Amino acid sequence: MYWLVVILLLLLFSTKNQDKTEKITIIIPAYNEESTVGEVVKTAKKLSYVSEIIVVNDGSGDNTEEEAKNAGAIVINHKTNQGKGSAIETGVKHATGDILAFIDADISNLTSKKIDVMIKPIIEHKADITKTKFSRESGRVTELTAKPLLGLFFPEVNFEQPLSGQFAGRRTALNKVKFEKDYGVDVGIVLDADVHGIKIEEVDIGSIEHDMSPLSSLNEMANEVVRTIIDRAINYGRVTMMDTLGGYIRMLIMGFSLVILGIFIVFFVARIPLIIAIGITIIGIIITFYYLIKTISKSLHILKKGSFKTTTKSIIKMHFPVIISGLILILMLTSFLSATTITDGKISIEPTSRNLVVSTDQSVSVRGPYTIDIAIENESDIIRIPDDALNTMEMSAKDKIIINEDTYYVKNTRDGEENTIRIPNKLEKNLQLVNGQIIADSRIPNIFSGSLVIHNIKSKNLTKDNMTGTVKFNISSKTENAKAFEIKLNNKIIANSIGIFNKKENYTITLDDRIIGNFNIKDIENGNYTIKTDEYKLNIVFEDRNTSSIRHFITSDKGSFINFYTKNSIIY
Repeated sequence: MYWLVVILLLLLFSTKNQDKTEKITIIIPAYNEESTVGEVVKTAKKLSYVSEIIVVNDGSGDNTEEEAKNAGAIVINHKTNQGKGSAIETGVKHATGDILAFIDADISNLTSKKIDVMIKPIIEHKADITKTKFSRESGRVTELTAKPLLGLFFPEVNFEQPLSGQFAGRRTALNKVKFEKDYGVDVGIVLDADVHGIKIEEVDIGSIEHDMSPLSSLNEMANEVVRTIIDRAINYGRVTMMDTLGGYIRMLIMGFSLVILGIFIVFFVARIPLIIAIGITIIGIIITFYYLIKTISKSLHILKKGSFKTTTKSIIKMHFPVIISGLILILMLTSFLSATTITDGKISIEPTSRNLVVSTDQSVSVRGPYTIDIAIENESDIIRIPDDALNTMEMSAKDKIIINEDTYYVKNTRDGEENTIRIPNKLEKNLQLVNGQIIADSRIPNIFSGSLVIHNIKSKNLTKDNMTGTVKFNISSKTENAKAFEIKLNNKIIANSIGIFNKKENYTITLDDRIIGNFNIKDIENGNYTIKTDEYKLNIVFEDRNTSSIRHFITSDKGSFINFYTKNSIIY
């Protein structure tokens, strides 16, 4: 029985591995290669893992098609000669393999081992694309055109033979590259793989014997290789990266960046000594002015020679990054200057940034800063607070706030004063604020810390029962593990809220100032608390939230947590 189980497991494992075996196709582009194509096909067939062999007959005028078919290959014909790259692309379209290998049809000493060396790194997931290197008598196009241009535009590509002709790749990787129609296909694949971050490996397959190409063919090949490298260099921005003006622009941007970095350190990075920040800023200013002059001079020289189209492209493509960097610097400087005050001969710069707030409800807002101003005449008991600041304090307009035993009514700001907080003169002094003071959004809760807020419950379901309601909480430091809760009156939702409950305290609910219920941490942890009277059923459902809050609900010893009033009662 034991051996039977082992055999079944082995069979199951073998079946799974077989299902995962990748299909491999060999593609052979051929043009008038009747003397060698048959042997190349037969050599490829010796590899047991090869699923199919496709020969793309690229408009041959000899017996290439017949020789390939007789050797056992699938043959796809081009009516006319379209070039090696086109033949490869045709082969890819018709191939069914997950891994594709490309072999020239004119190799006279090809062995299955050489093909295996090319494909194995892909099968073993050591590379996504492999290209071959080998010894041969000639390499004039490689040495005289490809390598010098690659060293100039793509110095990181340092393969011994970028134009080897034989390569293989996983289909998912090859889908990301562009197949050139001609002899530029080899180097194009190498460059596309480099730029897209595809893992490419050069493998040595020993010696290869090709027919010697005539000088006219080498000239054509060189032109196509040069064109491909230049096209890729332009498309991937390598030409702009290396020219003189591009160098000036990069240095100018670096100057801007150093100035911005230095200013940022001065105001926001306290651990770095001030002298270092000032030094970085001065170096940045020197570099900026030097290369600004160089860039303007070189740009004017180019503009004199170019057409309107050339001029437009130059401004948009090359100067746009400089303009953006300059605007960032100008905005930073003007923001800091706007926060400058001069008192008793001292210049003080206190930048106050806006707060970027990303809420869990997927809303995004930019809050503050706010300017403190005196209350409007006849509003000695009214505080006007912008909506963003109210959201930060988890309050609403028409709430009441009690500060130092004085009660104030909270209202929205007037039109055109979206970032102004108007406070009565007495309260300004109590909170140690002054007119014109700029307050960051994050500081608002600290200013009102300790205040008691009477928050109105706004619900149509509540008013239908001729009732009003309030929730009381203190503004305090932001605390984690806030509890969310939902209040239902007669099975209708009247409020949703969130805040902090003290685990050791009780919380009171009143109706017309008459206590109708008390709950504590046990009720909160149970997730439900219910009160029933002759007329009303009140249900509070609690929920854990991975969030924080500045609302600290008042406990029974300080008053009622939730207050309900019938129409006969007056709240305010």
